Amino acid sequence: MGFFRRRKKEAGPSCSAVVVAAGSSTRMGFDKILAEVGGAPAIVRGLRAFQEAPCVAEVVVVTRTELVPEVARLCQDYGLSKVTKVIRGGDTRTQSARLGTLECSPKAKLIAIHDGARPFVTAQVIEDAVAQAAVSGAAVPAVPVKDTIKAARDGLVERTLDRGSLYAVQTPQVFDGDLIRAALQKALDDGVELTDDCAAVERLGMKVALTAGDERNIKLTTPVDLMVGELLAEEVTP
Repeated sequence: MGFFRRRKKEAGPSCSAVVVAAGSSTRMGFDKILAEVGGAPAIVRGLRAFQEAPCVAEVVVVTRTELVPEVARLCQDYGLSKVTKVIRGGDTRTQSARLGTLECSPKAKLIAIHDGARPFVTAQVIEDAVAQAAVSGAAVPAVPVKDTIKAARDGLVERTLDRGSLYAVQTPQVFDGDLIRAALQKALDDGVELTDDCAAVERLGMKVALTAGDERNIKLTTPVDLMVGELLAEEVTP
């Protein structure tokens, strides 16, 4: 934990949040953001954390065209008043993230981008990342890697990586607003598809600070993750 930056949450300024939930859920086999986890839709559980985080001023949800009405209804039904817009996403995650940032308030100095398939994020994880991004311009919650990681080619191990320097990053990933808008646009202009938003600013030479993540902040990708999620829901209030 010594590598993580943790700041008092009152130090964090308000920011806008973009929740990206426009994926096809191919590996899940159904719309994972609408799947019930512990009695609440996955997307709702994640959005509640942003509703509770004092540093978050507004939330923009980006989803598939056919899900816009349903997600908007859920936000209304569950009293998620910080959700100001539910918009259609793009063909790729980078496009969807970029579209979401363009819908954020122009007054937002910081923008947090979160995976809609991470329903167990906490307000504390959000606050810590926002507070650090206010200082360093870019921050991401992360947890140390537990497994031994091998680099391989053609099915053969090439080397064993130093686990002590490896971290699994989570979301929300928080950035200076102008920085992340420019970085995502640059990636799109260059035809580069990214798996997370930190990579976009890293391409510009920007350093990203790590903050303390949470092992419960899992991403729902396969049916096994939903099984784990049901267990987590028993101890995490939605």
